[in-house]
Amino acid sequence: MRRRALKIHPADNVAVALVDLAAGERLSFEREEIALVSRVPAKHKFALEDLAPEDPVRMYGVIVGRAILPIKRGELLTTRNVRHAASPFQRRAGQYVWVPPDVARWRERTFMGYHRADGRVGTRNYWLVIPLVFCENRNVEVIKQAFAKELGFAGPEVYQRVVADLVKLYREGRTEELKGYRPPAERDSDRRHSRLFAEVDGVKFLTHEGGCGGTREDARALCGLLAGYITHPNVAGATVLSLGCQHAQVAMLREEIARRDPRFAKPLLVFEQQRSRSEREMLIEAIKATFLGLVEANEQRRQPASLSALTVGLKCGGSDGFSGISANPAIGHVADLVVALGGRAILSEFPELCGVEQELIDRCVSDEVAERFVHLMRAYEERARAVGSGFDMNPSPGNIRDGLITDAMKSAGAARKGGTSPIMDVLDYPERVTEPGLNLLCTPGNDVEAVTAQVGAGANVVLFTTGLGTPTGNPIAPVIKLATNSELAERMSDIIDFDCGGIVRGEKTIEQTGEEILEFVIRVASGEVWTKAELLGQDDFIPWKRGVSL
Repeated sequence: MRRRALKIHPADNVAVALVDLAAGERLSFEREEIALVSRVPAKHKFALEDLAPEDPVRMYGVIVGRAILPIKRGELLTTRNVRHAASPFQRRAGQYVWVPPDVARWRERTFMGYHRADGRVGTRNYWLVIPLVFCENRNVEVIKQAFAKELGFAGPEVYQRVVADLVKLYREGRTEELKGYRPPAERDSDRRHSRLFAEVDGVKFLTHEGGCGGTREDARALCGLLAGYITHPNVAGATVLSLGCQHAQVAMLREEIARRDPRFAKPLLVFEQQRSRSEREMLIEAIKATFLGLVEANEQRRQPASLSALTVGLKCGGSDGFSGISANPAIGHVADLVVALGGRAILSEFPELCGVEQELIDRCVSDEVAERFVHLMRAYEERARAVGSGFDMNPSPGNIRDGLITDAMKSAGAARKGGTSPIMDVLDYPERVTEPGLNLLCTPGNDVEAVTAQVGAGANVVLFTTGLGTPTGNPIAPVIKLATNSELAERMSDIIDFDCGGIVRGEKTIEQTGEEILEFVIRVASGEVWTKAELLGQDDFIPWKRGVSL
């Protein structure tokens, strides 16, 4: 029989409804029977004891809120009777002891990747075309139009066919048929068969709104992020367009590249418009040089690589009340497996670590690492408050509708993506991950900004959990979308890669699901499987502007 509700931690005074529960329904918890005094929709929480105003609400073993009004045993928790509150935190308690999972079955396993000169291994092989300043966005788009179709890198043609069909019907005067028009069936979504350069997975064109007009800090952060992409193991080389007078100078970009890879040896083609005789001449030279770069990139071949070469980004977006009990802990187990194999994992989204700081502090390998985490958390909160916001404003309307009614409640579930391993390093945006093991990276919770930063830090695969559904992807790293519940996986199968709903139904354990996900990661990393986000051309890229976004 399917479980109907779940108490996550022995210290909790609330439980999660796993299915819609009716008022008056009786449930047993630890040999005690509770009668629900109100209807509780699936994913929402109800009290396991009477709560008076200001009493703490505990979930995942931590404080996730406080009662505003009296709450009866068996009553639904809502934004009307609970407010955000979080546990205070202090210095690191002592040395953290971790028992790694058994990874014997994966010790000799490999994935097929692209080995780079700096020792890192790519899961894809891309060429980048990027502007140093927004003034060059149009020229990037010109190069994109010139390359995409001729080289077989154009996205799905179904939408172009739809417009062509509608134009044809209109021109022929068949206006009544326009209303009932249905598009033709989609063709094979595998884009590899028609490409000129079989070993190049694509030319990716990144545009942004930065590079000038902001602060020097903004320019430096942008150059650092772009350097992270240029030096990324999934990138074979890059073409950079610069205007010339902007804050984000070519010299600054080269400095940031050298910080990440002092022996940088990839092709880097730089074109500065204010030093060119004409825009036309610059673009022709850029196109020609990029084509020759692609010829060189096409010489790369996939070769076996240890699983220790994996750097896995851990992200959630469009979260729901099941995120913290299914998909998030499942990829947390993947993170533990990857770390035990010598790889790297990246947990970010600092606004969604509010309330679990003490657990993370205690997992840090040193006082210095713990203190850096505390410093970055407090500095971020201060910047957010300076623009009239705060971590308590993080949950979205969709989060709240699906049971995440406070930031601490959302955070306690979100943090489970980080598994249980020690925290080896804490990084500020847009630094690069270098330490094997679990790393914390300061980013917003915003889906695209966080994934953009994780990939810039070196993630060559991203695990992205969602309870509501999101099409988020990345230009150069495969983003694997994992549904927290089977209803979402079935309804939005065009964007979901993996279903974690079996955990909610009690059919699979977190550990079993995590092991299945790791097997899927290996296939994706080897190029055997393309993620839904890749096939849909979800090349989302948004640099973070500090303090403005949660």
